[in-house]
Amino acid sequence: MRKVYLLCLFLLAGLPVLRAQSLTWAQKMANTAMTLWSDTVSTGRWTYEQGVVWEGMKSLWMQTGDARYFKYVQHCADHYINADGSIRTYKAEDYNIDNVMSGRSLLTLYRVLGAEKYYKAANLLHEQLKNQPRIPQGGFWHKKRYPNQMWLDGLYMGEPFYAEYASTFHEDAAFDDIANQFILMENNARNAKTGLLYHGWDQSKKERWANPQTGLSPNIWGRAMGWYGMALVDVLDYMPANHPKRAQLVAILGRLAAAIQKYQDAKSGVWYQVVDKGGEKGNYLEASASCMFVYTLAKGARAGYLPAQYQQVAQTGYKGIIKEFISTDANGQVNLNKVCSVAGLGGNPYRDGSYQYYIGEKVATNDLKGVGAFIMASVEVDRLAHLSAGKVKTVLLDSYFNDERKKDITGQVLPYHYKWNGMDNNGFSLLGYLFNNYGLSTQTLYDAPTTANLKKADIYFIVDPDIPKENPDAKYIEQPHVKAISEWVKQGGVLLVLNNDTGNAEFKHLNQLMAKFGMQYKENSVNHVQGSQFEQGAVTIPAGNEVFKTARKVYIKEISTFSLTAPAKPVLNHQAEVVVAAAKYGKGTVLAVGDPWFYNEYLDGRKLPPEMENYKAANDVIAWLVKQIPAGK
Repeated sequence: MRKVYLLCLFLLAGLPVLRAQSLTWAQKMANTAMTLWSDTVSTGRWTYEQGVVWEGMKSLWMQTGDARYFKYVQHCADHYINADGSIRTYKAEDYNIDNVMSGRSLLTLYRVLGAEKYYKAANLLHEQLKNQPRIPQGGFWHKKRYPNQMWLDGLYMGEPFYAEYASTFHEDAAFDDIANQFILMENNARNAKTGLLYHGWDQSKKERWANPQTGLSPNIWGRAMGWYGMALVDVLDYMPANHPKRAQLVAILGRLAAAIQKYQDAKSGVWYQVVDKGGEKGNYLEASASCMFVYTLAKGARAGYLPAQYQQVAQTGYKGIIKEFISTDANGQVNLNKVCSVAGLGGNPYRDGSYQYYIGEKVATNDLKGVGAFIMASVEVDRLAHLSAGKVKTVLLDSYFNDERKKDITGQVLPYHYKWNGMDNNGFSLLGYLFNNYGLSTQTLYDAPTTANLKKADIYFIVDPDIPKENPDAKYIEQPHVKAISEWVKQGGVLLVLNNDTGNAEFKHLNQLMAKFGMQYKENSVNHVQGSQFEQGAVTIPAGNEVFKTARKVYIKEISTFSLTAPAKPVLNHQAEVVVAAAKYGKGTVLAVGDPWFYNEYLDGRKLPPEMENYKAANDVIAWLVKQIPAGK
């Protein structure tokens, strides 16, 4: 414990500097969390509560590129995960679905770091789901000690982990099971008149709290519906686009969102503890449910699972959260108030699900569940800021000229190196996240570019075409490709090219394409860096740069530079060399760099010193590229 405590104190060392800057609400609340819970182990047990905070920290890491948030999750999770992949205090035989939730962080840690202990630990939780007791219709029991009961909470505790695991390790058949969990719950727990869902359903109808005809608990608890909504939008991120039940989940989310909007308090913009009884004595506006509803609506609208109108509903709710629930104490610490500490059904002492029970549970400040949900909601609202810029536009990543492959841990041979779904050092997951922030859909082209398949792209992205030492089946850019790509640009396409340096890149064929735009990559390599002497890779960006509006110092090592002719022009020079170039070609635009540059290793904050503003530079580039897309294209 002392080791984890010291490591987390180290993470907090940068907080005074951050406080001097303009922080988002998510960052302010993250500061509070890391101050209050140096290891988020308030109980000393593996529990879902800390997992909610970890999910908030993960989202904030991706939104800021600040590695302190990732390292916080890593060090805190490492308190539980042993070298052999076992999990301290975890008991699979309890079949408590709450215990699965924090496995989402283990999947992130494995996908980023590749350490086998996280894979093994995630497998333990997956094994629990494989053996979890079920009702006859196939739904998971909430816990072994609650036979035949499904709770709304359980959908968040189990299904997002289940979906990410299935997506990561190619278990596509699991998505039928995942979809059925949501469908079962809505079919049995939804009030047809209000659209709201009851907290629990006892399929056997034997529990004292259960309605003898329906098996339902008697009231609508806000946070239970919040768990269900967050589970839906998180699972949809992984549900295959062509899955036959995906449309059913989107429809369920649509009905849920309409009900949430209907019961949003008109005066405050937030929601009540017992959602449909706002005017009754003792009911109160509750923070965690409100945060979860905002997260559900904001993310659903951003990702296209919900109509755009729900962005405004989420914004109204978020303003209400800040006004109703956020306070700042004398030390400058931001606090989240009015969080229902806990609520459940059955057990000992017995929880009957009555109205008086829900309004009588303890109300807390800075409860982990509320804090984590607030950070997640804050990040999702922040992600709406530039969403309209590239909405319904597509960035298409080439995976034909760059087509390296390797076996993953399951033995499947898959494309890797500069791919959207890659969370390791060489992946583009953070760059894709930033494109999504501007409303663009991130897609991949596995075939050769043609006039037909480029039509679906607004931005076409070529990175580091293969050479034989990387891919024995390397495919080169030939004249038909040059013609198709250059004609697409001329008609208004935006081309982004990130090549590599000599010895690691293909120049001859790529330069035939670049010649169309007045650019030629030199077969050279500048900005060599020895070990961790990152300053050797520093490139200064003067104020007023056309593309880089906010970044002033970036890291680019081993760059292939340019020689230019019209219509190309330099965007950024370094040591008398052109390192970034652009060109207007017909109605379209080309931007090129002689380095893959924006892969995770140099965006995620874990390697570079904080004065290197690569994350800002990536955001600047995307903002500029989106503006180059012709109106009406």
